[in-house]
Amino acid sequence: MNNEYKLTKFVQAAGCAAKMGPGELKQTLCNLSYKDVKVLVGFDTSDDAGVFQIDENLALVQTLDFITPVVDDPYVYGQIAAANALSDVFAMGGEVKTALNIVGFDSKNVPKEALVEILRGGNDKIRECGGALIGGHTIQSPEMFYGVSVTGVINPKDIKRNNGAIAGDVLVLTKPIGMGIMTTAIKRDLIELDLIKHCAGIMSTLNYLPSKIMKKYRVNSCTDITGFGLLGHSFECTNENISFKIQASNVPFIKEAFELCQNDVLPGGTKRNAKFVEDKVSFKDSVDQTLRTILCDAQTSGGLLIAMNKDDAKEFVKELEEYSLGYASIIGEVIPRGEKPIIVD
Repeated sequence: MNNEYKLTKFVQAAGCAAKMGPGELKQTLCNLSYKDVKVLVGFDTSDDAGVFQIDENLALVQTLDFITPVVDDPYVYGQIAAANALSDVFAMGGEVKTALNIVGFDSKNVPKEALVEILRGGNDKIRECGGALIGGHTIQSPEMFYGVSVTGVINPKDIKRNNGAIAGDVLVLTKPIGMGIMTTAIKRDLIELDLIKHCAGIMSTLNYLPSKIMKKYRVNSCTDITGFGLLGHSFECTNENISFKIQASNVPFIKEAFELCQNDVLPGGTKRNAKFVEDKVSFKDSVDQTLRTILCDAQTSGGLLIAMNKDDAKEFVKELEEYSLGYASIIGEVIPRGEKPIIVD
């Protein structure tokens, strides 16, 4: 990895823009409305992407996301930012077709060569899943950011919603959590290069293949784990009929995140997430405070959380084993509505 540019140091000095919390976002959007029979998925259910029907066999899947630097290497940062945005289409079960770059860049303080590398990294990830970069927009900005607006396609009958889980399903997570803690540690120069490379490799890995493979199985719900953390996104997947019961000991996470969390190496988003879910989660006494916090950790380019038929889950995880570096795991089950939307044992 090329750390010459120290992108995270620049962002940290500038004051990294914080993502709006789940409660604030919902309140902001509640007054917006739309009425169009062709809008199959809008923003009312906090799903991963919007879906607009073209005809009975074709719908567009559309999303947009961008992030400030989480690693210093501009090429890898570009890969991670693109993977993070593309994931929303994969979470819906869609196929990426086109993408547009969204860039904020300060050419007065960062060499233009860094921007070339950022865009190259993003383009490589877009091409990896069969998409085509067709343009974009760049502005001068004191805070660097990069991401993509993505358009995909899907058959309307095949959409994977975030709220379709049914009692009896099991929950599969395809990537480890703890990346918010790890990227905070990167910005503070607290971890070694080998560990940075490991985390960067996880974040830059597309959810493309897990999304493609899951189509072979009986999947009722899917979402990707990003800024609201595992518990925040799990809450969005529940409804009045079901609760998610998560076995904390089965949740994969970066082991170094545990000690860092104990030393309060935490992004602001993680703390906001913990506050948001405190009245929505029932924790067993044996789940210590550090693990509770990690379960709320704000992720960048996290894995897919899939609710699927229990008879399919082990085979699905086995099929993903090599691709997911052994992290893909069955982490819980969907049960009839309990005392809280989320129950953590």
